[in-house]
Amino acid sequence: MSRVYNFSAGPAALPLQVLEQIRAETLDWQGSGMSVMEISHRSKQFIQLAERAEFNLRNILSIPENYSVIFPQGGATMQMSMVPLNLSAPGETADYIVTGSWGKKAAAEASKFCKVNISVDTSDKNYTYIPVESTWSSNDNAVYVHYTPNETIAGVEFNFIPDSSAPIVADMSSNILSQPIDVDRFGVIYAGAQKNIGPAGITLVIIKNSLLDRFRKNTPHLMTWKSYAESLSMTNTPPTFAWYVADIVFQWLIEQGGVEKMALINSRKSKKLYDSIDKSDFYSNPVSKNCRSKMNVPFILADSKLDDLFLKQSHSAGLTNLKGHRSVGGMRASIYNAVSEEAVDTLIEFMLEFERTNG
Repeated sequence: MSRVYNFSAGPAALPLQVLEQIRAETLDWQGSGMSVMEISHRSKQFIQLAERAEFNLRNILSIPENYSVIFPQGGATMQMSMVPLNLSAPGETADYIVTGSWGKKAAAEASKFCKVNISVDTSDKNYTYIPVESTWSSNDNAVYVHYTPNETIAGVEFNFIPDSSAPIVADMSSNILSQPIDVDRFGVIYAGAQKNIGPAGITLVIIKNSLLDRFRKNTPHLMTWKSYAESLSMTNTPPTFAWYVADIVFQWLIEQGGVEKMALINSRKSKKLYDSIDKSDFYSNPVSKNCRSKMNVPFILADSKLDDLFLKQSHSAGLTNLKGHRSVGGMRASIYNAVSEEAVDTLIEFMLEFERTNG
């Protein structure tokens, strides 16, 4: 079997060890004679899985007891609707920090349900920087502050948590589990699974318990966080396979040394790649150095006419999904937890050889 190095932004690479366990258990999970995809979500075996997944995640991220952990469906995009429905009343204002496409999308969705104050908007420089907090146009009456700590498309990452007396809401879809988090600084953390947690179809939400009763009374039952918190996330039939994979990923992450060890590895991987780009006159990264993402690394070739050739030859070399987002152009290497240091080293070697041949 020949596997490629997968640099997809999402759905993204999964650890080989996890995939091998899934393959081994596909036809007979825990001696049941059935696949986990065929098991009732209310069976004793699956409830044990769900409880173990939450227990392990709480340990990995040091989640305080006064926070609920839920696993709804719908991805981070659904949470963009659920956030204002669960945290604001009609006519109230929320602050949105827009440093990329996903922050912009979240703000647009929230504007359907409450007033939105755009306290930061970096579209003037194509989302390549984060301004200092003293320049932000924050609203003193905001009922919450929403931001995206890591923007997948532009490759911008906050290296600080915004300061606010209002609950902070963070879309951590593309950097969750990549480093330790000071959870008690946040009101809500949400993340789509398909970067560092598992396959698409399940979502992680961590909510401070004191916020669970703030939902609007006409909010559909399945759109309230409280309904999931009170039902072990089984308000309706959950995506059992995605939950099962997430459980295995959490176990794998613990075996790797947790988020503390993963942060060191991710810093080392990204530094290697950025250093190689910065030393070159052939490649460039448009993001300010003080806010470059450790997960998503866009890079531009000096001559865009070479883009197709780069993609063709890199694919032939077993380096896949490197095409950058259409709004940025060029290339993008997403180097999530499951992307090995060997994969990054191989990419750098290819880039150097491509530059030598075509520069």
